[in-house]
Parts: sequence; C-alpha cells; structure tokens
Amino acid sequence: MRVVLTGGAGFLGSHLADLLLSKGHEVVAVDSLITGSEQNIAHLRGNSKFEFVKHDCSLPFSVDGQVDFVAHFASAASPDDFKKIPFDVLRAGSYATDNCLELAVAKGAKFILASTSEVYGDPQFSPQPESYWGNVNPNGPRSVYDEAKRFAEATTMAYHRFKDVDSRIIRFFNTYGPRMRLDDGRVVPNFVNQALRNQPITIYGDGSQTRSFGYCADILDCVYRLMESDLHDPVNIGTEQERTILQFAEAVIKVTGSSSEIIHLDAAIDDPKQRRPDITRARNLLGWEPTTQLEEGLEKTVQYFRELM
Repeated sequence: MRVVLTGGAGFLGSHLADLLLSKGHEVVAVDSLITGSEQNIAHLRGNSKFEFVKHDCSLPFSVDGQVDFVAHFASAASPDDFKKIPFDVLRAGSYATDNCLELAVAKGAKFILASTSEVYGDPQFSPQPESYWGNVNPNGPRSVYDEAKRFAEATTMAYHRFKDVDSRIIRFFNTYGPRMRLDDGRVVPNFVNQALRNQPITIYGDGSQTRSFGYCADILDCVYRLMESDLHDPVNIGTEQERTILQFAEAVIKVTGSSSEIIHLDAAIDDPKQRRPDITRARNLLGWEPTTQLEEGLEKTVQYFRELM
C-alpha cells in the first residue's frame, strides 16, 4: 500500500510510519510540525519508501500518484495544547478531517481516523464500550478536543454512508511510549520529567481518578489489524490495566529511582474520573490483546526521556 499519514511526525504517527514501512508499505507523512518533530522521523531520511511533506492538513492539499490508504492522525492531544492552540485543535478535527476524506474519495482510498476516548467525556459508568454515547461538556476547557473528535467521527461516518468511503475509526485510550514530547503536558511525560529531575510530582486532585495506560507498540499493532479489517464502526484501543493516578505516580517513582515527593494541586476542570476501555470488540473481531505490562513500557519510555534530557 501507499499510505498518506497525517501527523506523521508526531508521537503515534511516527511509530505508525515505522510499522507500515516494516510491513513493506510506502508512507507519505504530512505534518505541520506544530506539535510534531522532524527528530521523530530523522531515522527515515534516505528511505526510498518514505516521503515527508510539511503542510497543515486543515488547508486543502493533494498528493500525486496512487494512494491506497489515508490515515488521519494529525491533532494536538494534550490539555496544555487545548489552551495554547485551541483553533488548531478544532481545525484538525473539522477542516483537516474533511480534507483527508476528500483525498480518500479522489483517490479511491481507504480511510482511518485516529479518534479518542475523550469522546466519552467524564463517563457515567465503566468500562466504556463503543456503544456508550458519552457525557461531554460541549463548552468546557476540553471541548475543543472532545467535540472536534466527535465531529470528526460524524464526518467519517457521513462519508462512509453517503460517499462509500471504506472507513475505520480508532478510539485511543491513554497511550504512552518513546517520542512523546517532554513539554507535552499529559500525565506520562509530566510525571517522568518531574521524577527524572527529582522534582515534586504534581497530581491534580486527590489522585483517585483512574486511567488505563497502553504501550504504543501494543496499540499500533491493533491499529494495523484494524486497517486490514473491514470494520467500520468505532473500535476502542487500549488496555484494561486500570490504575489510579496516585498509583501511576508511585510506579514512575519506582521505575526512575527518583526521590520525588508527591504533591496535590486543585483538580482540573472536567477531568474524567474514570477511564477504562471495554476492548471486547478489538479482542473478538481483531484477535488483539495488549501484552506489555506497565512497568516494562515505562522502563522503555523513561530511557527515551533520559537520553532526551
């Protein structure tokens, strides 16, 4: 396949590029570098099957030649970014999604959307199955991301139903690993960065809120299986290993050997109290199961940040 991959210089996008190339496919990575980094794809320079195009996909674009798959992975995903670049986040879910789907239509290509567990908002029950419609504040501080992704899913399904696009939708739960940004603002880089500097680890609220942390290699294995499938309804991708944020902070301290203390700050507005995916659909229809334990994935992630710092 020849795959156009938006967000191809980002954390997940660059890992997906590696995976696709390892399977023998060609990749055209499109990235504005607003949150992505050329460092993430520097090792691919000189690869005849890889091409990088610097472009904001919320603006119209075209790609010469054959395109078999369009993978839309472009979007900032950190709560810090929601405050710093809210309009870029909104455009990534709206204009960029439409542009990517129009490219798929023009090329007769398949399409996959990187969505998020944020479409569930602050869920009223757990685990969250794909059939749950969510509990989202449409005008809160996280709404630029939550609603942009919900809009992106609606757009994708409209193109599937009315323009016959062979589409797929992934709902990522918390995913971590090498190539995350040091200044990302999400819990994994925040805690690891603080721990490696022996600074206080800051938890917003009492730390009882839960997350399910999936290692990037496991998660992208599921992405690839979904790309090869004919599933059109959304699919949760994540791990069922649910931990409180306090437990996660303690795990980071243990892996890093840090002397950091844990301190508590005011709870963040609309911060979900519980996140755990129901992965029955991925397990039964894709034959997928995450295999990386948190401590193992954290060790690889910490090593990356050590070298980066």
